[in-house]
Amino acid sequence: MNPFRAHWQLDPAIRFLNHGSFGATPLALLARQREYQDQMEREPVRFFVRELPPLLDAARTHLAGFLNADPNCVAFMRNATEGVNSVLRSLRLERGDELLVSDHEYNACRNVLDYVAELHGARVVVVRLPFPVTAPEDITNALLAGVTARTKLLLIDHVTSPTGMVLPIPEIVRAMRERGVETLVDGAHAPGMVPLALDELGAAYYTGNCHKWLCTPKGAALLYVRKDLLKSVRPAIISHGANAPVRDSSRFRLEFDWTGTSDPTAILCVPHAIDFLERIVPGGITEVRRRNRDLVLRARTRLAATLGVAPPCPESMIGSLAALELPDRKDAATIGAFDTDPLQDALLLEDRIEVPIVPWPSPGKRLVRVSAQLYNQFDEYEALASALKSRLGLD
Repeated sequence: MNPFRAHWQLDPAIRFLNHGSFGATPLALLARQREYQDQMEREPVRFFVRELPPLLDAARTHLAGFLNADPNCVAFMRNATEGVNSVLRSLRLERGDELLVSDHEYNACRNVLDYVAELHGARVVVVRLPFPVTAPEDITNALLAGVTARTKLLLIDHVTSPTGMVLPIPEIVRAMRERGVETLVDGAHAPGMVPLALDELGAAYYTGNCHKWLCTPKGAALLYVRKDLLKSVRPAIISHGANAPVRDSSRFRLEFDWTGTSDPTAILCVPHAIDFLERIVPGGITEVRRRNRDLVLRARTRLAATLGVAPPCPESMIGSLAALELPDRKDAATIGAFDTDPLQDALLLEDRIEVPIVPWPSPGKRLVRVSAQLYNQFDEYEALASALKSRLGLD
């Protein structure tokens, strides 16, 4: 039995191979959140008015150190989609401006892009990325081919949700800036999965979740805005921070720190999550990343052999997620993009394996996407390989 699994309260009857969707929070961090909630409920006014502001500042400083970022450029979100909303809905666009995005972009964030483009009379330009891909530079070149004189912004995943690829974000950001195009990086999966140095990266905007690979309680995320753009970005929800006295803070921090009454305890757990992952194995988060990556690469090799397919991207583009192509659905005409694949249901309900079957790039086409976290072990992926072999009728 994997000794790390005792840190999570995952159902022991389920092989949980889908950390990537919502994360999973260790028991120690859930207990810490409960302590913050108790503190909040003992005296709510004191908590929100007097205790919360310095707690948020301390959490921001700790997270910014982990991100290699200026704390004044970091705001907390509930999720990365909120961060994308805040940036895109703050843009000043003109009719005919172009917003660049890839065909691997997460649906929720793509919806925001479409909404903002329609609102301003702008145009969304979708770049089809090569998949399978042989080298990271193929991704960069494909995106650059979509740039025109009207391109104002690129929205791009750091780690693609459907296909599990780590994109060459530093190279992409640098190449875009050379052409006068700013970049909003949707790093939903990145914090905790890949090393980050946001000040050095130079992206205009970067948003990411903490409740995925940093394992915080649900509802903790971040938005980074480059220093020269801080005054141009406002939260999706305008509240008291819009005219509160600035004093020793900044308008950016005031607006984002308070968008209305909510439970901030997941956010306050961010420093504890970083410290937890630093302690759980010798070598800290660097070692956690290495273990997860090694495991998911082994799993990818095993599943590729079972499915009779080649891995769709080089190992250098893998973090803690990996996706592989499955045989097409024969009843593709009867399903939609939001329908759960019956194979995913069968794997969970009958084989007791929680793993996403992703309809991509269109209904009928599909991928199996596996995650690796400390609580996983290789025999779980072997069980998945056997189940897929049986259910797909593979020789």
